[in-house]
Amino acid sequence: MATSKAKPRQHANAWVENIKTILYAGLIAVAVRTVAFEPFNIPSGSMIPTLLVGDYLFVSKYSYGYSRYSLPFSPPLFHGRIFGSPPNRGDVVVFKYPRDPSVDYIKRIVGLPGDRLQVKEGQLYINGELCPRQTEGTYVADDNGIKMMSRLYVESLPNGVRHKILKERDDGWVNNTQEYVVPAGHVFAMGDNRDNSADSRFLDGVGFVPMENLVGRAEILFFSINAEYPWYEFWQWPFEIRWNRLLKPVH
Repeated sequence: MATSKAKPRQHANAWVENIKTILYAGLIAVAVRTVAFEPFNIPSGSMIPTLLVGDYLFVSKYSYGYSRYSLPFSPPLFHGRIFGSPPNRGDVVVFKYPRDPSVDYIKRIVGLPGDRLQVKEGQLYINGELCPRQTEGTYVADDNGIKMMSRLYVESLPNGVRHKILKERDDGWVNNTQEYVVPAGHVFAMGDNRDNSADSRFLDGVGFVPMENLVGRAEILFFSINAEYPWYEFWQWPFEIRWNRLLKPVH
């Protein structure tokens, strides 16, 4: 009798241990996502050629400290940032869209508080200084099946950061803007696909990005897929993965 009673108790204890393991794993995952890293994917082509549609990357949550937007569901527990540090010019960051914080954007920080920025004839000026660009030929950008021929440049920011950008043209108002003065507590963000990016140049859209809205800095690609074929053509999956982009740092 003693043996037959022990078996249900052992099964119950096993279930309790399994539930504890699942709970602990869930808590660890939430903690990592909150204070360390969070995965994001790229749905549009505004950051081509740095980031492609179908890229998956990790964002470091600790890079600029923590705000309410560092937490799952963005609860309004506090305002501003704790353990905060400003981003560097040239960082690629994920932030909450100022007009709708439920939407995530990813752009490159080109302006810091107090900076004066202007685009003239397609070229970026920061505090009156031209950010020189060096031509690298042409580039065919694929934005969700829409292919565009652009000119590829390497742009140099005043702090020495060099990164690639795409340009289709140098005319139009987005290439000849007003002068922007970045307010305190804000940054100015632009997409690397300069003529196909809704960014801080659009004051009635993205505009100046509050520091509080920064989620984190893009660090490394952990997966990338072209998705040219329908999902059910599973035999094509190995050929759609961009193997050369896996574990590639984001610059």
